[in-house]
Amino acid sequence: MLTTADLRDGVPAILRSTCGRTIALDVARWVDDVTVDEARVLDEAVGPVLDVGCGPGRMVSALRRRGVSALGIDIHHAAVAAAIARGAAVRHADVFGRLPDEGRWATALLLDGNIGIGGDPATLLVRLRDILRPEGLVLAEVEAPGTTGARLMVRAEVDDELRSDWFPWAIVPVDELAHLVAVSGFTVRDTWEGGGRWFAALEAR
Repeated sequence: MLTTADLRDGVPAILRSTCGRTIALDVARWVDDVTVDEARVLDEAVGPVLDVGCGPGRMVSALRRRGVSALGIDIHHAAVAAAIARGAAVRHADVFGRLPDEGRWATALLLDGNIGIGGDPATLLVRLRDILRPEGLVLAEVEAPGTTGARLMVRAEVDDELRSDWFPWAIVPVDELAHLVAVSGFTVRDTWEGGGRWFAALEAR
């Protein structure tokens, strides 16, 4: 079974869908410090911040170094352990389950493609609308204009031996955001490109 420890080895990893689509995973970025472009995203964050699908906790750690209150959640025990080892405040939790301080979070992070969690971005955003304050903010990473959006069943693969279970995932291009947020209780405040990646700030309405 594929674990976070395997992803730390620096071996190229991919997401493979049941329909044959593959997506390269930038594992080195996940376990490194935040990039300049990610720091620009964090400049928009207002505490307290909930990092959804926080992985090894680098965003949480970066926010806390800035003096911003932050908590990460992840469903993978190995990711939570890695985050705690680096000193990040992280809990093993599912965004669709009961979470601490619901209705009090000012910002939610959905970076590294985590707007795709659960395979239904609209449902995820509706859930975040409940978790956030009435004036809450979502900072999300999305795909470049012209990318084909999709709802997929995928698994992570390192090689023929190391594979995760299948799980639902979604790909959201930046040019599909307006429709998505219209049914989710948000508006698009801003979108921008940085380092070849696309980001969006979504305001609750």
